[in-house]
Amino acid sequence: MKLRKVLLGGLAAAIACQDEKKPTYEGPYAAQVTEAVPMIERAVGLKFKTAPKLETRSKAQVREFIAKQFTDPRAMRDLAGEEKAYKRLGLIPDTLKLQPFIMSLLEEQIVGYYDPGTKVLYIVEGSAKDAVGVTVPHELVHALQDQYVSLDSIQKIEGANDRRAAAQAVFEGQAVYEQISVMLGGANVAINLPGGWDRVRDLIRDSQASMPIFAGAPMVIQETLIFPYLSGAEFVRNFKERKSGANLYRDMPVSTEQILHPASFFGTRDAPTTVVLGPLVNGTEVYQNTLGEFETRLFLFEHLKDQNEAVRGATGWDGDRYVVVNTPQGEGVLFFTVWDSSVDAGEFYDIAGQGIEKRFNTKGVTAADKLSKTYSANGRSLKLTTTEIAGRPVVIYVDLPAGANTTVVQPAQVRLTQ
Repeated sequence: MKLRKVLLGGLAAAIACQDEKKPTYEGPYAAQVTEAVPMIERAVGLKFKTAPKLETRSKAQVREFIAKQFTDPRAMRDLAGEEKAYKRLGLIPDTLKLQPFIMSLLEEQIVGYYDPGTKVLYIVEGSAKDAVGVTVPHELVHALQDQYVSLDSIQKIEGANDRRAAAQAVFEGQAVYEQISVMLGGANVAINLPGGWDRVRDLIRDSQASMPIFAGAPMVIQETLIFPYLSGAEFVRNFKERKSGANLYRDMPVSTEQILHPASFFGTRDAPTTVVLGPLVNGTEVYQNTLGEFETRLFLFEHLKDQNEAVRGATGWDGDRYVVVNTPQGEGVLFFTVWDSSVDAGEFYDIAGQGIEKRFNTKGVTAADKLSKTYSANGRSLKLTTTEIAGRPVVIYVDLPAGANTTVVQPAQVRLTQ
């Protein structure tokens, strides 16, 4: 389950209210649903196959629903694995327990949500009128999406976090874009919204920052939660301008790179490289997944606090795979990245090295062949290696307990496919 938040709570003041029409939909918030449904159908270009269902839930029922999501074995496995990986990569504090924190964050944020399992849109009882006015059209877009593509199956994609993030950006981005369009009476968002598209971006960030738990969350959590809504909405805006009338669900982006860089999707299509690490030669596997270009950018920014360098270091990303490993000395992580060119790989190699030095307050030792650097600090052994596999430039980042063998996989055993 993804967050169903009032990301655009402030939009109610920025957008003129629409006159209420006589309801034709029976149920809670009938007037809002009656008005929104035909406008959403026109904007998306698809009709509801069956009438949407909307019910109310108490806050206690919402808490119960949230808790249930975390009993799913896949969700529990992913959260536990991501917690270990993000701690080793320095993206979240070692003391943070990810599951209870995310649960608290969800409870703080939810005003309404669409549940693909029950096919029902739920609104939290007692929610402010303005918040409901924003949430209903947003969640109705999700209800419509789910009648043409299974949102539940997208949410359950395993071992491909970057691909899942790209799909979520499409669905959340479309819901954000069309909810604003509905509130504008079907008008062009970028032209007719006071303040234009920059105002949309500001409102999304401002509404999030006003929530205490979110405001205190680590940067990686804040940014990965905002990404589907903000970057996703910009992707949808591009899609509507460049492919007017096309079905958004028939040709989905498969990486955050394609969300971040329009030319990678709308121009010469840049499909990501799939990385299969092969057998581990040191340690046993705990968890595997991908970061993608967007989270690679966050990884660099976390340690450098330089947005331009983080963007530069992540640009040219073409695929990755990380694995959390358990060695006799303790846990560690390997982060294997593939790049479009040797120049892109070299930039990541240099900038990631700067991040290690700043994070651990240490200096690297360059190997005689100048293709790798080793770092020692705080009881850790780290290594950056730049090389080629099947003619493709790659960079390998390893962080293990001091004394562990930093060769986790043999490069010759790694398979790269597109």
